[in-house]
Amino acid sequence: MSDTQIIDTVLARNRHDGTRLVQILREIQEQLSWLSPATLTHIADRIGWPRAEVSGTADFYSFFHTRQRGKYCVLWSDNITDRMLGNADLMDAMCKKLWLEPGRVSEDGLVSVNTTSCTGLCDQGPAVLVNYRAIPRMTQARLGEMVGLIREQKPVSEWPAEWFAVEDNIRRKDILLGHELKNGQALNAALERGPQAMLAEVKAGRLRGRGGAGFSTGLKWEACRKAAGHGPNPAHYVVCNADEGEPGTFKDRVLLTSYADLVFEGMSIAGSVVGAKKGLLYLRGEYRYLLEPLESVLAARRSAGLLGTNILGKGFDFDIEIHLGAGAYVCGEESAMIESIEGKRGQPRLRPPFVAEVGLFGRPTLEHNMETLYWVREIVERGAEWFASQGRHGRKGLRSFSVSGRVSKPGVHLAPAGITLRELIDEFCEGMLPGHDLYGYLPGGASGGILPARLADVPLDFDTLQEHGCFIGSAAIIVLSQQDSASAAALNAMRFFAHESCGKCTPCRVGTQKAAELMAREAWDTGLLTELAQAMQDASICGLGQAAPNPLLSVLKFFPHELEDGVSPRPSGERAG
Repeated sequence: MSDTQIIDTVLARNRHDGTRLVQILREIQEQLSWLSPATLTHIADRIGWPRAEVSGTADFYSFFHTRQRGKYCVLWSDNITDRMLGNADLMDAMCKKLWLEPGRVSEDGLVSVNTTSCTGLCDQGPAVLVNYRAIPRMTQARLGEMVGLIREQKPVSEWPAEWFAVEDNIRRKDILLGHELKNGQALNAALERGPQAMLAEVKAGRLRGRGGAGFSTGLKWEACRKAAGHGPNPAHYVVCNADEGEPGTFKDRVLLTSYADLVFEGMSIAGSVVGAKKGLLYLRGEYRYLLEPLESVLAARRSAGLLGTNILGKGFDFDIEIHLGAGAYVCGEESAMIESIEGKRGQPRLRPPFVAEVGLFGRPTLEHNMETLYWVREIVERGAEWFASQGRHGRKGLRSFSVSGRVSKPGVHLAPAGITLRELIDEFCEGMLPGHDLYGYLPGGASGGILPARLADVPLDFDTLQEHGCFIGSAAIIVLSQQDSASAAALNAMRFFAHESCGKCTPCRVGTQKAAELMAREAWDTGLLTELAQAMQDASICGLGQAAPNPLLSVLKFFPHELEDGVSPRPSGERAG
């Protein structure tokens, strides 16, 4: 088949629908390796969009290539935890073995090597993507074998299967899984009770969003339900946010691998309450390998009468499709995600109006973090009182903690909301790694700030960390030891935000770049950095720019000793001084 025939086949399969542009570009690139100028022009002509709009979308996402890439596209994860584990040395060794500079394509077009922000494998690093297939736990020995396979031009599909094995275990499952449910059981109960009763139950359980600000789930459902109205053909949506790009976060990967049915049932129950007939799961591009297994789960639910028309004979119509992202952290912001689903650059919208009122395709949209929807089925089946009773230290509910860094057992740990870091490490992570003492921790990923060891007894939940300039967010806990540097972690985070800024607003686009430059100097200009951080917090239009200064401000507040005598953070993430 010629390139033009391949493009036309993909376009026909997507109904020449420009709102599916991100999916169209992804499918075409998978077959042609890159998106040439001629390809973008052909797509624009066929979908009737301006050429500049199509190329603008292609240029926005880091997983799209508008210049030729190597037959083997190697991307090393460059987040805080991978730095701890030596990813920089491994990437340098690969480049030397291949006689290649980072960021370049080899002269014969065989291979390109570069970094990527985060692979979602912080618990199993150092990690690398090869043609967007994830390989965790890289070693020098495996690196040598990989280079040999590249030189032999052996297809990635024929590489050793064990290299691609990702461990997806939830620790302390006994809290939840002693009470198994049959698929459809909770959905049937929800349809029997009706929307108002379910709304009251979710409110009583005090379930809050598990992705960032922790907004009340019940109030969010109520707002969307009121905005949507209830005519005979409601045209509004439920969107599940599984685009966890925050360094340190990987719970969505684990939950979707083992418990996709719980997520899809939660989406269906939410749809029944707000009156939606359509659900979309936005899956981050790094999790491309989960797409087929998730489609199989959806197909099984349709066969069982749990998706489609007249579900369980209750007159409820609802179906779900999966939208695969293409590498853009900012698409985790709800309005940016909606822009991406509509085929555009993933840039946040100005608000109001909020997406609950004017969301996907201009219709009221209920958008939730994936873990929020994961808990809905348990609340329906076990009741609001059970869920609310699970917390510690006066907090309510359960949540998944993604724990990485210097602990003996990193991974996703199911634990009571309000647990402290010290309790989490001792009870769930089997303590610190041998030879490592707790020095500090990031309670909410790259954007949640950094706290010192002396604050390890603060409850980990919403509204408990703000007085210290931090927040829990998606509960991505990165644990630092005496071998690490808080200032190096803050610099790594700021570089991440500079790379991932969508560029829409000046305070974020320019501020993150300038802050990273200032933080990389031997001596920090603390006055200028403080002023810059304040401007970013006050004037950025979305949470990315507003939260980006948090690690920087944490270092100034809690780790000023690292900045004394002109000591600069080491790029490797090891503790300076």
